[in-house]
Parts: sequence; C-alpha cells; structure tokens
Amino acid sequence: MTETPASPRTYSYLGPAGTFTEAALAQVEEARGQAWRPVANVGAALADVASGRSHGAMIAIENTVEGGVSSAQDALANTPGLRIIGEYLVPVSFVLVAPRGTRLEDVTDVAAHPVAYAQCLEWLGRNVPGHTQVIAASNVASAMGVLDGSLPAHAAIAAPGVVNHYDVDVLAEGIGDNPDAVTRFVLVTRTVVPPEKTGADKTSLIVELPKEVPGALVEMLEQFATRGINLSLIQSRPIGDRLGRYRFVIDADGHVSDERMADALKGLKRFSPHVMFLGSYPRADRERVHAEARYADESFADARDWLRGILAGADEE
Repeated sequence: MTETPASPRTYSYLGPAGTFTEAALAQVEEARGQAWRPVANVGAALADVASGRSHGAMIAIENTVEGGVSSAQDALANTPGLRIIGEYLVPVSFVLVAPRGTRLEDVTDVAAHPVAYAQCLEWLGRNVPGHTQVIAASNVASAMGVLDGSLPAHAAIAAPGVVNHYDVDVLAEGIGDNPDAVTRFVLVTRTVVPPEKTGADKTSLIVELPKEVPGALVEMLEQFATRGINLSLIQSRPIGDRLGRYRFVIDADGHVSDERMADALKGLKRFSPHVMFLGSYPRADRERVHAEARYADESFADARDWLRGILAGADEE
C-alpha cells in the first residue's frame, strides 16, 4: 500500500518575497522545503497560527533603533493561545530604489515601512531634504507601490534583496543610519510545551499592574531583581480600555524551568491580575545566562529541603 505523503507545513510571514522577515524565516531549519505564506501584517500572520491555517509565523519583535515593535507586541497581547519557540537575528541594511530612469535629485516623496523609515532619517535628511514620507506595509511593498503607482512616491526604502525580484534602479545603497543595525524576529506557534532549556535562554511575558499606585511598577520589577534575573527588554504598551492603563512587555534572561524564573513567575501571578506567558526559548546569540550561586537551582533546592526539615521536626545542623 502506498503511503500518502504528509502535507507540507505552512509558515506565515510579512510579505511579499524579499522582506527581512523572509530572510529570518530562511534561518528556520524545519521551515525549509515547507509552504511559506506571505501576509500583509503581523496580525494576519498570528491569526493564521491561531486559526490553524499556519503551523508558525515569523514576526519582527525588536530592532536596534526603534526598540520593541509595538504592532507585534500588541498583536501578541491580543491573540491568546500562542507561544514563541525561537528567535532569529537579521542584520539590517537599506537601499533607496526607484523606477528606471529616476534621478535622486528628482525625489521628493519616499515610500517606506515606518520602522525602516525611522532607521534612515539622518541619511534622508542629508540627501533628500524636505521629502514627504509615504507609509508602506513592508519593505518590499514600498518598492511595489512605487513601481505600479499605487503609492504616491518617487522612490522607496527597501531591503537589498528587492533587486532580485523587481526591475528597479538603485539610487543609493547602505542608507541606514546605523551600520550595525539588527532586527530580532521570533517564531510563533500555537501553545506547546516550551523547548528544553539550553542554558542560553530567554523568557518573554506580558504583565499588567494590579492598580495604578505609587510603587506598583517597582513591586513588579522586584519579582525579578530579588531572584537575580536580568531583563533585556521592558516596554509599556497601552491596554486600551481607558487612559493611563498600561501593560508591560518583558524579556527576561533564563528559562521557565530554572528555579529562579519559575519562582519569579509565581510571584508575578500572585501580584498581577493578568500575566501572559509568551514562551521560553533559546537565545539567538547563544550567550549563556550565568546566575550567582545564591540564585542557582541548587540553592533553591537546598532552601526548600531546609524548610521541609523544619516542618518535619528535624534538627538543624
């Protein structure tokens, strides 16, 4: 009997072909040879995963210039049942492209994705003074819109790979203001058991404060500080129900199975009305997380055994 071949898994990403997000997805070994589905925005990518249409979604979550990507953070906060299982880094550089025959001195309107635009402001100020920004959905959609006339702009900021897919003139290369710019992407699936800890891990959370009172934020941060956990990202985002209400997007060094991290999460759960665990996963840089001896798993286990002995009536030595 002939076995029916398994259907390919589908991965959603911010398209079309040629975006930095596609470059990040190309780093995922298990996604190679599978079906890749370009979508118009982060919300659509996560909705694909939540509905089961896609096995996973690659989304940009942070970059060296703008920090956390607010649209991605908000989409994660508002889409339950998801887990981050990995992160990937993509060096970022930009080119200015235009239809054939366009001269740089003729450019007055520039199409760009907002995150890309923010990373090229200084260059644009020097080389295209007085220009007008035209917002595009992605770094490739900007070039497509200029070419087909759907965006009212003379040129577009795009990823270098756009020249492999579209007939454009490159007016300038390397227009990013930070030559060391990097964008961090995360691979998101439906809720699964976290990957095994590697010793070089990160845990992502979204936490709400219980009430707006002096010291509430400090109390939240103490859940990490008193357990020796470093935070690599903390960013506030409006909850949206009324003014002055914010949630905090947090990346913490360590894995949920680490004693110190598990203890911190239990402290957060007692403190906060809403804690969303987004995932524990290997760091892209594979840099190991080192904890002081008093925060090592063995120290937590020793303290627990000591207390159990007291409760059991054992003599202290």
